[in-house]
Amino acid sequence: MNKNILLCVSGGIAVYKAVALVSKLSQAGANVKVIMTASARQFVNPLSFQVMSKNDVFFNTFDEKDSSVIAHIDLADWADLVLVAPATANIIGKLANGIADDMVTTTLLATTAPVWIAPAMNVHMYDHPAVKRNLAQLASDGYQFIEPSEGFLACGYIGKGRLEEPEKITAIVQEYFSETAKRLSGKIVVITAGAFYMPVDEQHIISAYANGRIGQAIAQEAKVLGATTILLDEEDANVHKLLAKLEDYKKQYPQAIFIHAANIPAIEGAPTLSIEGTVAITFGQRVIGEPMLTITSDKWIDFSDEAQINGQPFDTSNAELFAKAFWAFLIQGEEQ
Repeated sequence: MNKNILLCVSGGIAVYKAVALVSKLSQAGANVKVIMTASARQFVNPLSFQVMSKNDVFFNTFDEKDSSVIAHIDLADWADLVLVAPATANIIGKLANGIADDMVTTTLLATTAPVWIAPAMNVHMYDHPAVKRNLAQLASDGYQFIEPSEGFLACGYIGKGRLEEPEKITAIVQEYFSETAKRLSGKIVVITAGAFYMPVDEQHIISAYANGRIGQAIAQEAKVLGATTILLDEEDANVHKLLAKLEDYKKQYPQAIFIHAANIPAIEGAPTLSIEGTVAITFGQRVIGEPMLTITSDKWIDFSDEAQINGQPFDTSNAELFAKAFWAFLIQGEEQ
């Protein structure tokens, strides 16, 4: 599976199943990290999760194991998928109301990865109007659910409220990633990246300022998602040649997505990038035509720590993580 799974464990007798879930996910090839609430640690020692995951276990917001990062932000960015299992009525209520008072809840509010919630509680608690109201709020906020199964509960009741079995949850996760792995299959993506120059005469050029890290990461993630990817970077950085190639690709691939992450000179006399007739995403360049989307940042995208996509901030300090978030944003918008 080769995916980063962040498991958030809240306190209930079903915590013992969460240990088995870490084992099953790890066996399936996932890299699993675990955050526990204080109540979860009343049922299972963190060492059990550490042994099964081969990773540190987190539970204290202020225990920074790596001083170079903020732990809950780093974990939130690291995850490809977040599972809350078991999810108690308490953690569901906190998340539905935006409460962030421990390591689990602060991380859940910080992540942009998909969050799946696997409730586990007494059948009457699960049927309580307040819990149903909180679940409905989370559903409207875009959270996904792994419904509890029916059966004999630890409290002695028989009904709906059992945490789904680890094997079933693992299978659902595997199916999800197999379906999403090639979500750009059949798409053609043309990406420009890096700094391009305009020749002034035989001895002089005027060059833009960029290093190509963002465009190259976007191209690599497009490949992972199954797209046919054409990357135009600094191998031949003459802006006239770049624009000529783009015109050829516009004719050859009229249905392609054009992502212009290259910085090109905007001085007087320099040619202007035309995006007319294309589905184009730009990063603030001067262009002819209207882009589908313009991504803005204080500095050129390659040197910025944050960018805005439709007013939503995205961290760009890690190019690979930004590329994942970028494509997730575009795919989600397309599917809606």
